[in-house]
Amino acid sequence: MTPGQVLRFRLAAALAASLLQTPPCWPDQGTSILEIQPGRTSETAPLPGTAGRQGIATLTNLNPEINSQFLLTLQAPGLAEALHYPIENPAPVSQRLTLSHIDPGHLLIDAGGRTVRCVLWPRDALEKARRSPLAFAPWCDGLLYLRNTIRGNRTALEATTEFLRDHVWRGEQIVAFVRHEFYQDAFMERGRAQPGAPTHTGALVSRSGPPPARMISTHGPREIDAPGMGLDVGGAGALLQGQWYAVVGLDGIHASVVQPGALAEGDSVAAGRGRGLDSVESEALVYLVAFDLAAYEIGFALGTEHPRLGWSTRAQANIRSAQMPGPDGIASAAPLVRTGMVSPALLPRVVATFTGGFKREHGAFRYGTLANINHASHYGFVEQGVVFSRLNPGLSTLYVLNDGSVGMKTWARGDDRMLGRVRHARQNGVPLIERDPAGGQSTFGALVDAWGQGNWSGSADERLRTLRAGTCLIEHAGRQFLVYAYFSTATPRAMARVFKAFGCSYAMHLDMNALEHTYLALYRPVGDHMTVQHLVGQMAVLDKHSGTTLLPRFLGFADDRDFFYLMARKGKP
Repeated sequence: MTPGQVLRFRLAAALAASLLQTPPCWPDQGTSILEIQPGRTSETAPLPGTAGRQGIATLTNLNPEINSQFLLTLQAPGLAEALHYPIENPAPVSQRLTLSHIDPGHLLIDAGGRTVRCVLWPRDALEKARRSPLAFAPWCDGLLYLRNTIRGNRTALEATTEFLRDHVWRGEQIVAFVRHEFYQDAFMERGRAQPGAPTHTGALVSRSGPPPARMISTHGPREIDAPGMGLDVGGAGALLQGQWYAVVGLDGIHASVVQPGALAEGDSVAAGRGRGLDSVESEALVYLVAFDLAAYEIGFALGTEHPRLGWSTRAQANIRSAQMPGPDGIASAAPLVRTGMVSPALLPRVVATFTGGFKREHGAFRYGTLANINHASHYGFVEQGVVFSRLNPGLSTLYVLNDGSVGMKTWARGDDRMLGRVRHARQNGVPLIERDPAGGQSTFGALVDAWGQGNWSGSADERLRTLRAGTCLIEHAGRQFLVYAYFSTATPRAMARVFKAFGCSYAMHLDMNALEHTYLALYRPVGDHMTVQHLVGQMAVLDKHSGTTLLPRFLGFADDRDFFYLMARKGKP
């Protein structure tokens, strides 16, 4: 066996071992999303009633370690059913919420030493906030937000594909046919690579970014035109492949561009011989953005609709339980609300957003080991400490803890012990780059070349080349960078090759096939205004305008897709 094969064998063995551990105690059948919150706490207090009868107020802290999301439930005489109010605490570190037992019908906020009383009953103020058209309606003097249900934006392409999948027999096959016959390579960019001295002007190679990618030494320095690049790196002309350039006006953010065929693979393959790369994806441009995590922290938000919580049709019939509406026992987030946009309390610090992972329809396994365990291993996700779908072992996971630290790993059974501290998490398939559990070395994922077992999407005849996006972590000299990469057309192997050459310690796939699924934007304050830059200029069509005012996706309006966002760490300019 080659060293690369030995590493992949070890990784596959470690994965199998982790999957055979004792599973956690998850409900087989839930009645609401509250039941799958492992650390939730609740308190009750009386409400003033009429005719000698009292109602009951219940305040549920969905994750006390995070202290961000609450559900207020009111039950009282005269109400046909209980009323539910999803509440967001925008200051989870400094504000604590409790029900008043001395003054019934009030919620108390301990806000940094002062106590603020919020009227629950009569419920006029709550209902006024509920009737607001805002996704986040201010309540209690703006100290809290009521999360309201609104319709998220979706493009015509998404509307059409969802209609076919949801309402037309064999609709998924129709979508797949159109995608592979008409959309494959539709977004491909080749650029023009040439040897010789750099000719770009103004743009400076970043000295504070990640290390440059490993290039094939026989080619020497090569620069390339990147016509689609929408980020301002301070100059005109071609850029050196594999080098990082500082994005103007946004410290700690860096951009790069490369062709996969110019990279050294470094995975027991002779230099320059890209195993499995054809001439198209070898030349197809890849755009990358790196965020210094000493300066920025990561958030995650679900779309108003995607990913859904019910069963994926990829789960085999014998796996899906007729007694369960979804793999976690639920098919809806109700009575909680998914807003599809960044909380207004965070907007002043947001510097970037990018689209998240697969929809639920594609977020489960039809083939291989993962298809036959854990209800087909649906991809899990956590937002603000709330588990919307459990994190399954064996899956690539990007997570953020309550102290702001960021990790990326293949989730294992034992990792459930830290669920209470997980602020955000998103799973999406299996690794592109993973660590050898024995030596810690990073190598190609064990299932990179396995279409079915890896659930890479594409077609059964392994026509996998398409527009794709992925993310990775680079750990260098005690520093950590989150990297987002846009592949104008690529297979999973090409993605892995790029991430490996850039020195990623772990990498995972995100979404694919269309600009709305691979969107990334940066936000830069200029005076009293904000400028928006897109990783690829064409992504601007996904934003909106109200008169002359630009409304960026995920910030200015709700979206039906999940997304990540990056914020300046508190205390950073």
